[in-house]
Amino acid sequence: MEWLSAENFVAVGTAFLGIVASGVMVWYERRVPRRKRIGYRVQMDNPIGDDVRRGRAGGAPFGGVRLGLFDEAPDMSDATLVLLRIENDGSQGIDRDDYTGPERHGLTAVFSDRTVRGVSVTQPIDTDHLMDHFTPDRGFGYEDNRLRIPRVPLNRGEHYKLLVLLSGGDVGRPIRMIGGIRDGEVHPNRSATPDEIPPVLSPAARIFTGLLTLSVLVLATIVVARDDTPPPLGCETGTLTVTGSTAFAPVVETLAKEYEKDCEGADITVEARGSEAGVSALAATGARSAKDARSVIAFSDGPMGDRLGLHGEKIALSVFTLVVNDGIDLGSRGLTRAEVERLYRGEVGRWSDLNASRPAGLPRLPGLPVVLVSRDAYSGTRQIFQDRVLAGAWEMTPTTSLDCDPLTDKAVAAAARAPVTRCELASTEDVLDKVAAQPGALGYSELTLAADHKGVRRVPLDGEAASADHLGRYPYRGVEYAYTHRSPAPGSLAAGFLAYLDEGTSQNVIRQQGHLPCGRVAGLCD
Repeated sequence: MEWLSAENFVAVGTAFLGIVASGVMVWYERRVPRRKRIGYRVQMDNPIGDDVRRGRAGGAPFGGVRLGLFDEAPDMSDATLVLLRIENDGSQGIDRDDYTGPERHGLTAVFSDRTVRGVSVTQPIDTDHLMDHFTPDRGFGYEDNRLRIPRVPLNRGEHYKLLVLLSGGDVGRPIRMIGGIRDGEVHPNRSATPDEIPPVLSPAARIFTGLLTLSVLVLATIVVARDDTPPPLGCETGTLTVTGSTAFAPVVETLAKEYEKDCEGADITVEARGSEAGVSALAATGARSAKDARSVIAFSDGPMGDRLGLHGEKIALSVFTLVVNDGIDLGSRGLTRAEVERLYRGEVGRWSDLNASRPAGLPRLPGLPVVLVSRDAYSGTRQIFQDRVLAGAWEMTPTTSLDCDPLTDKAVAAAARAPVTRCELASTEDVLDKVAAQPGALGYSELTLAADHKGVRRVPLDGEAASADHLGRYPYRGVEYAYTHRSPAPGSLAAGFLAYLDEGTSQNVIRQQGHLPCGRVAGLCD
């Protein structure tokens, strides 16, 4: 599927926006509606007297067993200790003037049904300056069930604690904080542990944010994972055998795999064995059974199937090149067509024999024996070489070796009677491998396969380098044909695959493999 399709772009963009929206909600919840906030938490509410009336000995939310150490203190048999944490949990600092009450003090803690007997103030080590505010002059004190808390300035995140001694009531009774903050609020916080940080979001906001993020991510996953790529035009099922050209085989193999992936039920087998062998096998199959021939396509370098009465379609213009072992440096001039003809007539036994006719300034050629590595008679690449480079002449030097090595026993007898060593191989890859391995070897290949092969140099002709981008006067090129026994029947896999070759994405593959699709430029393959 296309990962960069418009649908996937929208899906991923939606997921990104959803996550950003969740972050904005966090920011909004923390900063906009509650810029200034004072929170308070009851971190301890414990009985410490020895009166164990109902509700005082472990039954309340903060309950615990009374210590019983206050028997001698008056009115302290039902004493309790409460630890209050006062904290700035907003996004801005709070000044003394931010407290809105008319009294000198800023906040009032009210303990229901209990009487305040004493109070101690604690604060973190790095906030000693807070203690200066806890003086009677600034309203700090207590009366009955009320504790007056001064207007304490708090930076963001700062806190202090009040340990309050009470009597006359049960633990767990309501404790309220009275007071206001300009452009803010005073609110209770809940805490399971004494110093737990309060949640950033309210429960409703947390649920909404989680559901929003989850739903957006699920949506994005579904859209990206789902392959909505429409099948290619003419998507058919069945079996198909594609044979013929080894030079065009990489293109065919790539497109066959893509077609099978897009069209469920299509089974395409690629058997590259040479252009002449492919079209001959197709013609033979058609002579035996027209039905069987309908499931065969043969690709050919050049119009080999025309003489056999096969139906041909022009697919692409292929560019070929001579290749030489990388121990031979022919320079940017390469070889002239006249020199190529001399080589293939067997007039040049060693590369140094060409030095006399080469202009000054060109690299001098070594005395290595010339070894001609050719394709067999079934090759379209060979046929185009003979037609376009040798001007229609056959490769006149006879085959003298099976392995293209002039020093082996297999070649000795023939080499004694022939001026150069020449062998024939079945595929383009075989030719490239042999030229790369054999010093002094010369052969020919489809351009892209040669460009990616180590150990060989591409040979310009008359100073023209092989190129699919700039054809110029370069002669070694030919049309790639796709042959069927008859015009393929509509609805057949052969018809579907040939139609697929003419689609834009397939033509891009053809172009990337170094060929020029015939449909791209008018008259290109005429």
